[in-house]
Amino acid sequence: MSLQILVVDDQQINRTILSRSLEKEGYTVITAANGLEALEAFTHNDPDIVLLDAMMPVMDGFVAAPKLKKMSTNVYLPIIFLTALDDQESLKRCLEVGGDDFLSKPFDQVILAAKIKAHARIRELSKKTFEQKKQLDYYRLQTEREFQIVEHIFNRALQGNYQAPDHIDFYLSPAAMFNGDIMLTSMGPTGNLYVMMGDFTGHGLASAIGTLPVSRAFYALTRKGLAVGEIAAEINSILLNLLPSDMFCAAAIVEMSHNGKSLTTWSGGTPDMFIVDDEKGIREVLSAQHMPLGVLGEHEFESSVTNINVSESDSLFIYSDGVTELANNEGDMFGEARLIQQLNKLKTDTIEHLVGCLQEFKGEQEQHDDISMLSLRCKPTDINRTLIEDNYSKLPHQYQLHLTAEAIKNTCPIEELVDTLASIKGVQRHKSTLFLLISEAYNNAVEHGILEMKSDVKDMQEGFIEYYDMRQSKLHNLEKGHIDIAVTYDPDEYTFIIEISDSGKGFDTSIIGLDESEDNHSFGRGNALIRELSKSVSYNETGNKVTICYQLFDRT
Repeated sequence: MSLQILVVDDQQINRTILSRSLEKEGYTVITAANGLEALEAFTHNDPDIVLLDAMMPVMDGFVAAPKLKKMSTNVYLPIIFLTALDDQESLKRCLEVGGDDFLSKPFDQVILAAKIKAHARIRELSKKTFEQKKQLDYYRLQTEREFQIVEHIFNRALQGNYQAPDHIDFYLSPAAMFNGDIMLTSMGPTGNLYVMMGDFTGHGLASAIGTLPVSRAFYALTRKGLAVGEIAAEINSILLNLLPSDMFCAAAIVEMSHNGKSLTTWSGGTPDMFIVDDEKGIREVLSAQHMPLGVLGEHEFESSVTNINVSESDSLFIYSDGVTELANNEGDMFGEARLIQQLNKLKTDTIEHLVGCLQEFKGEQEQHDDISMLSLRCKPTDINRTLIEDNYSKLPHQYQLHLTAEAIKNTCPIEELVDTLASIKGVQRHKSTLFLLISEAYNNAVEHGILEMKSDVKDMQEGFIEYYDMRQSKLHNLEKGHIDIAVTYDPDEYTFIIEISDSGKGFDTSIIGLDESEDNHSFGRGNALIRELSKSVSYNETGNKVTICYQLFDRT
């Protein structure tokens, strides 16, 4: 399509000469006798270049030029003044009112042709730029709409967060539109309060994608009242199958008991957590014990947890590495030392003050990582005790196993027994603890009762290997002996009474102390663990029967 040129001149002869000259060059020419006609012609034809006389009746070029420019708002419209005026002020005015170039009459046709071609190239570039801008605007609007949809989905997915303003104070600040950090809270069926803070690799939408399946799993598992270690294992399995190999989720999962007296924590790849006393400041540091979620396979993953006794003057402070790695204008990081100093100084209203400290520290420096902080106040939850009790079975249960020497040699009944116990209403979340209790007590009965082995062998170099080689050998040659296991569930006290007896000689029960020094004795290292997890532990006089009381729900 040929270039359209609008020729505006009040002299017919000038319009005719210009028209014929331009048409020979292959241009399409539109003519107008004054500025008013030029505006009308522009409306119907949208020319590419305007050749405009300055002095005309009705409306001169000085008035018409800015109006023409205004009508062509998106694309560059070259206006070349053709004027008999030759004083500097007039030529200057031509440019001030919107002209892009000028030629004094009489003008050289060669120079005019060159100017037209030059301005035509600029207009073509302007058209391309405008088209690209339209495409970019479309893509921007489309992207914004997609982000709005994704944001809506994320917000709906995270709406299950349990709101506990009396227990939880938190702060989330993404480095991009989407947050790669996740903070989840949920009330369990027995009044226990669950909290999870996770930090996915990177930030923005790519890292935020993992928050959807994690939040869904977290809410489903906590509604069932599962133990923290089991929740961690399940989420790890989900992320292992979902995330690429270079992504993972550093996470801390915490369960606070309904009475606010104990915390159970699992943490992998996270910064230290702090127990902060209202008066004394930081009183305990909880370091991560595991790899982040989404790294290890099922058989490598460790679900062991840490149990901490707390009081109502305590709070648990959890944060992501975006806090300590926040940089200021000088490139210095906020750092753990500065954080610890503030925690010891603030003690209460921690989050609000820390946000102010972080803002003051970074100044105008851009935030490059997601920032998350959470403070969990350790005090009883408000759930109705009757509702808690309704989540446990009201029926008594009793299970008994008699294992002969042949059964001891060829089977391990613990997993099947614990699965059976976990099927009782309200017991599923205690499954891992029951497994530890029963397996430790059973292994003690087998190794130190039936097989009469001594644990001090483990203290020697390569002692564990020698110990378990000896165990396998003794089991293989076992011909007599038996173990009896009795488990009773008392629905009135919400307790399990676990009795494990063996036909062995037993041991001197007087050597069992009240501290963990027993680990050096010959009857096994698991007794301290059993005592820590249970309400009470007792042995018969001969030492070949242990009775463990484990309470599902502390009614105090």
